[in-house]
Amino acid sequence: MRKGKAGSVVFRADASLQIGNGHVMRCLTLADALKRQGARTVFIGRRQHGDLLDLLGRHGHEVLALPQVTVPVAQSDADALAHASWLGADWQTDAADTLRVIGQEVFDWLVVDHYAIDHRWERLLRRHCRHLMAIDDLADRRHDCDLLLDQNLGRVRDDYASLVPAEATLLLGPAYALLRPEFASLRTLSLSRREVPESAALLVTLGGVDKDNVTADVLKVLASIELPESLRIEVVLGPHAPHLAEVKALAAEIPRPARVFAGDADMAGLMAECDLAIGAAGSTAWERCCLGLPSLQYVLADNQRSIATALERAGAAFTVTAARLPEALKAFLADEGAAERVRCMSSRASALTDGQGVLKVIDRINGSLE
Repeated sequence: MRKGKAGSVVFRADASLQIGNGHVMRCLTLADALKRQGARTVFIGRRQHGDLLDLLGRHGHEVLALPQVTVPVAQSDADALAHASWLGADWQTDAADTLRVIGQEVFDWLVVDHYAIDHRWERLLRRHCRHLMAIDDLADRRHDCDLLLDQNLGRVRDDYASLVPAEATLLLGPAYALLRPEFASLRTLSLSRREVPESAALLVTLGGVDKDNVTADVLKVLASIELPESLRIEVVLGPHAPHLAEVKALAAEIPRPARVFAGDADMAGLMAECDLAIGAAGSTAWERCCLGLPSLQYVLADNQRSIATALERAGAAFTVTAARLPEALKAFLADEGAAERVRCMSSRASALTDGQGVLKVIDRINGSLE
């Protein structure tokens, strides 16, 4: 193998109102770090409502857009993946489209982060990359990869024993979570201010898209219960959130100061300044853990159930539903013993990841080229 750092890396990931933003955003974090080291970085994504291709371009990455497909994805394939519809086309069409935009180029690495892609697609793209990395959360399909990253808590090698080649390297657990550098840089400050817990700021972050408008349900609860007089509320959504106008209207009705951010939030800064979060049990869970931010977590998708269970067992978060939220808010904001509950949860959450996962992954990527 060649020695030195990766010179060219191409990513295949999508964002949409159906998929959400998480896959693209964690790939963007990795791509930004690789670009800072001098790598050429390229993203391949399909045009669809809620895609983030323009954002990727603003970060200085090359973008190769696949056309939007209007024909529904056929579900007759007995081997179809559970999330096959997320690809916006059948896997053969997507592979052909990808091969067409790549042309004759061969990249050092191809990074695939997509629930609708498996070993069949990856095998067709092998001739265009020296190494292939799969980012997965589900362990529900085979991969033809050299390196696999699954950042979920509790994941073990046996989960992928029959799903990846025997020689593949596995990076498992939140120690490898792909977090932006600002989380690691604010970690010490954030943890130090949690030694004496307060109830001054509550963060509500339920996904960039939040297509089911759970944020609105949370704000209705906040407007209906007694809250600490000193509490302020910070609400974060993405720029393509379909229910943004309603969320802003509801935030104005809460009898406490409430701000709504739409794609313009300093997430690390907000998390470091807040004392409790109401958040989804998705990729932002690891951001909250890095900064020791205690969390009341919602399960908003099937792939979040195992994350939520593992975090709750570790004492790093508490799972809520709409019915349980008022009682949980009281327990972590107002009850006797709330401060100790918050302090304990913060300590256990912060032990799960130090925010250096990107550098650890890049070390493995570069090491494969030696």
